[in-house]
Amino acid sequence: MSQRQVLQVFEQYQKSRTQFVQTIAELATRPQNIETLQNAGVMSLLRPLLLDVVPTIQQTTALALGRLANYNDDLAEAIVKGDILPQLVYSLTEQNRFYKKAAAFVLRAVAKHSPALAQAVVDCGGLDALVISLEEFDPGVKEAAAWALGYIARHNAHLSQAVVDAGAVPLLVLCIQEPEVALKRIAASALSDIAKHSPELAQTVVDTGAIAHLAQMILNPDAKLKRQVFSALSQISKHSVDLAEMVVEAEIFPAVLACLRDPDEYVRKNVTTLMREITKHTPELSLMIVNAGGVAAVIDYLGDSRGNVRLPGIMMLGYVAAHSENLAMAVIVSKGVPQLAICLSEEPEEHIKAATAWAFGQIGRHTPEHARAVSTANVLPKLLALYMDTDSSEDLQVKAKKALKSILQKCTYLPALEPLLYEAPSNILKHVVCQFSKVLPHDSKARRLFVTSGGLKKVQEIKADPGSALQEYINSINNCYPEEIVRYYSPGYSETLLARVEKYQPV
Repeated sequence: MSQRQVLQVFEQYQKSRTQFVQTIAELATRPQNIETLQNAGVMSLLRPLLLDVVPTIQQTTALALGRLANYNDDLAEAIVKGDILPQLVYSLTEQNRFYKKAAAFVLRAVAKHSPALAQAVVDCGGLDALVISLEEFDPGVKEAAAWALGYIARHNAHLSQAVVDAGAVPLLVLCIQEPEVALKRIAASALSDIAKHSPELAQTVVDTGAIAHLAQMILNPDAKLKRQVFSALSQISKHSVDLAEMVVEAEIFPAVLACLRDPDEYVRKNVTTLMREITKHTPELSLMIVNAGGVAAVIDYLGDSRGNVRLPGIMMLGYVAAHSENLAMAVIVSKGVPQLAICLSEEPEEHIKAATAWAFGQIGRHTPEHARAVSTANVLPKLLALYMDTDSSEDLQVKAKKALKSILQKCTYLPALEPLLYEAPSNILKHVVCQFSKVLPHDSKARRLFVTSGGLKKVQEIKADPGSALQEYINSINNCYPEEIVRYYSPGYSETLLARVEKYQPV
């Protein structure tokens, strides 16, 4: 065989290998092919090609493995068991930028599925290799490495700490300062994934100067970048008063309120989440956001939104109102109660209804004036219906009941209370009757209306245990009226009258 023929054989073999890995990489993009490839033992066929002498074959093999691992945890597990990860980690420090991107993609695809698989990436030295890749000149390599680090960190505090210990955070902060928007997005996302687990991890992110650089990007025109920026600031703010104050001191308010009108739904949601995480800590932080116009802006946001994106806004209003009666009044004055009532009626999801019920409780529990603002929006019958509905979740029932009680204990607006006399079960009824027993002794007009509306008659029909609190409240109400009026509206009084008629002997 001549030298030319030998070269042709090698050339043909190379073409076959190239065609094979390209075909596998292409097939792996379609979910319907994955099971067939898995059953054909594709992993064991691809593994030796990672060490191929031809760089393009190595790169395409890594790409194919990444696509397969990305599909499900079984295939990711197969990559771990097949000892493929050490090869990829070694190549991350040795090969060209195209291979590095593909190798980082495989590590990300494996790590995303579970803490155990992410730990496998850590155990084979993946973190050090990925952190070194963050220092590469090529922004695509940095992006792929930052993405993989974020996927490792997002699982739990232990893995997040491992990412921090590998020295990733200062380099990720440098990445958000790079001009490439895609790199900024992924780096901000990774910082968010690190910060979310604990105050200590969030403090590590803050100590590298991340807040100032994130704050500079809040008005960036790229919606996907803003999503990640607000997510990262939220994850930092949520842990403690000090961290929330650091975010506020970056002077992001009132500029962020403009983002509540952003066309992107998730930008709006993440801004509202940031405001929720800040307001929950102290009255002072809440007041700062109220003074910046935050409450009115969130109420407008609730009016323009539907579904799950409303949840952080509803909770933010609840947190603001919970701190003090003045802050609760700020929510009322900004027309927060009617908007929350709309949310309660419109939203089918029980966790959103539960959050709205909780928010009403926080608004109405302060004074009779607060309770009246909630009760005049016809909220009490809706809360009662949710509490009594057997199809309501336990959480929804608990929150509706708690909100009802806290509002009722302050409510002195009797027209809103009266419908509950006819519907409420005894554990709620006693709070309703208690309020009547407090108001009626001091209000002659209310006493008259209570008779003409049928309220006094209804109270006489209530069956209360002798000596119970409910019976005492009924006695207090009855003491507001002449004895013959109480008797007249008592059950069985008409029969008593008829009996007297029968016994009566005319003169």
